[in-house]
Amino acid sequence: MNKELIIDAGPSEVNIALLEDRDLVELNKEKSNSSFAVGDIYLGRVKKIMPGLNAAFVDVGYEKDAFLHYLDLGPQINSLNKLLKLYLTGRPDLPSMADFEPDPDIEKTGKITNVLTSNQQVLIQIAKEPISTKGPRVSSEISFAGRYLVLVPFSTRVSVSQKIKSAEERNRLKRLITSIKPKNFGVIIRTVAENKKVADLDADLRSLIVKWDTCLAKLAGAKAPQKILSEIDRTSAILRDLLNESFNNIHINEPGLFEEIRTYIRTIAPDKIDIVKLYKGKIPIYEHFGIDKQIKNSFGKIITIKSGVYLIIEHTEALHVIDVNSGHRVNSEISQEMNALAVNLEAAAEIARQLRLRDMGGIIVIDFIDMHEGTNRRKLYQKLKEEMGKDHAKHTILPPSKFGLVQVTRQRVRPEMNVQILEKCPACGGTGEIKPSIIIIDQIENNLRYLVQDQNEAYVRISLHPFMYAYLTNGFPSLRMKWFFKYKRWVQLRPMPSYHFLEYRFFNKVDDEIKI
Repeated sequence: MNKELIIDAGPSEVNIALLEDRDLVELNKEKSNSSFAVGDIYLGRVKKIMPGLNAAFVDVGYEKDAFLHYLDLGPQINSLNKLLKLYLTGRPDLPSMADFEPDPDIEKTGKITNVLTSNQQVLIQIAKEPISTKGPRVSSEISFAGRYLVLVPFSTRVSVSQKIKSAEERNRLKRLITSIKPKNFGVIIRTVAENKKVADLDADLRSLIVKWDTCLAKLAGAKAPQKILSEIDRTSAILRDLLNESFNNIHINEPGLFEEIRTYIRTIAPDKIDIVKLYKGKIPIYEHFGIDKQIKNSFGKIITIKSGVYLIIEHTEALHVIDVNSGHRVNSEISQEMNALAVNLEAAAEIARQLRLRDMGGIIVIDFIDMHEGTNRRKLYQKLKEEMGKDHAKHTILPPSKFGLVQVTRQRVRPEMNVQILEKCPACGGTGEIKPSIIIIDQIENNLRYLVQDQNEAYVRISLHPFMYAYLTNGFPSLRMKWFFKYKRWVQLRPMPSYHFLEYRFFNKVDDEIKI
């Protein structure tokens, strides 16, 4: 598969588009001053304990308090709190992780009141960004993601990604990491670590340990709420998680970011340094690569697929609903059942792309076209699972129900991507209402009176639709001639076919529009 990353860097935000075989599959926007991003580590203060929810609300500096559930504390929360108290004092004789004696793990069925108290300072990590009216979702199970490994302080486990299928390779990686990991650290081995050399894994592990040490060092004298450590920017995170042999090009339109990305790739994948290219064209980068057109076609309520099949995507507060329609795609040579299967399989691929592109999360209900044969429903289920397998977000897909509905849950960690593709109607300004044509002449004359009598404009020209022009100039005496006798000014009129029926504008002698 051919993958390309197109990065459009602006003064206030960076837009990142991921293309697979020239099709837009992911679109990310990163504000230059983004806060509360997934992975950021904060020193927070417990504002309120909620025993009924077995959770706490934590002040992290956001307008809404962050939500911390008991299950998100992590088994080693007591060890983290113990170390946090030591480092907040700023004493010089602080223990290293190798010398630190961790406390026993907490019980999975315990109560949050036994672990946290109001006004207590806690070290937390953003698990979900603020969405709608909700504050961030946070966790006290701190982790640091690298290229090949994920470092988990206070844990002792070494686990391997389930996507690595070879038992021999899983055992090799587990033995390797167990032999080099320091005391009081756990490690999760990522899929991209498969067949990597020990030197690469060791370098990645050491860089993550440096991150943890930096985090601890910044705690000295810190006062909640305060950001302690930022996750790497969204661009680097995408490269860290997705960069592989199938990446062909990374195009960037800003020289500063171009150098940053080259430097980052030199550290994680030196052999891929040449795929980073600086775009110098005069046409905007998204327009040059056809991304703007794909965005216009891929967002909105109705999504049309090339064959004529179309989707209707509705969003509610509780869930998302997707309806599949065959449109004008009907093959009279095959049965209705096979027609429905063909349409559903085609729609499944587009639905999987839409979920990634819009970053839709929560509950998604898909209404496919009804099929009566069980084998066809199984084919549809397998096709959807196969297409969703390209999605890195955690998701669960249920088989079609008796009503032909497929239910999907997809992890939501960021606000859903929403791009406005509709333009305002020039006649009504998006309100759906226009002023009655019967009073439009009175409005024009009122504005004209203001300009020539109150503003004393010596020259006035009105640009308007040809129909309005004809109405003002025809007949004897015409309305323009009546204005001449009334205001002692000859009003210039210019017909503009591009204007809508009731549009008019005033201009002065140097052709500048007069705003009224």
